[in-house]
Amino acid sequence: MRPHPVLSLLLLTLAGCGAIPSSNAPEQAGRTSGSQTVTAVAPDARQCHAELGKTGSRFAPLPDRFYGAGCSTRNSVKLDGVGGDRHQFTVTNLGAVACPLANNFAAWARYGVDRAAQQILGSPLQRIETMGSYSCRNVAGTARRSAHSRAEAIDVAAFVLADGRRVSVKAGWNASRDEREFLRVIHRSACKRFGTVLGPDYNKAHHDHFHLEYGDGNYCR
Repeated sequence: MRPHPVLSLLLLTLAGCGAIPSSNAPEQAGRTSGSQTVTAVAPDARQCHAELGKTGSRFAPLPDRFYGAGCSTRNSVKLDGVGGDRHQFTVTNLGAVACPLANNFAAWARYGVDRAAQQILGSPLQRIETMGSYSCRNVAGTARRSAHSRAEAIDVAAFVLADGRRVSVKAGWNASRDEREFLRVIHRSACKRFGTVLGPDYNKAHHDHFHLEYGDGNYCR
């Protein structure tokens, strides 16, 4: 039996208003690759995305995921590039990055790294090479979860300039005078923007990268 025309019209109206859920609509929570995924976007996340967009960064928001054992990625983004004074810099090897950390990282790349590269090395920045961000692990030698387990830390390995030069933390920390100065200047600049900054002078585990961690602290080594 065909439905009454008035009833059909009512159903179409409700569907258009979103009162009838679509079978294709994303669920608010589910299981993906063994982790719980939450797709709802919180207001603070939307604001952070808007602020990151103003920096000229290239990124994609990611759903919240809870992996268990104290590991999660909440309010995170996939960051592929950050904006500079004149052009955008590529960022390699990053997975999920907490959005507030991404905002600090974008500011550091532009105002700290790129400008130091121009002033000290005579060439603007082109690419930042990282060792990643999220990793479900403890702080080495402890039972305490690392900031990496919350995607709140980035390990930076090297910087590639527009003229083709590659300045790595490992090789450049004790290399030419200009490279040493550049790396130490941007290390001090990072200390003004991140809660914890660790480099080659901290311990052997950091001989080849800068550990940049989001937070309210002021630990710089």
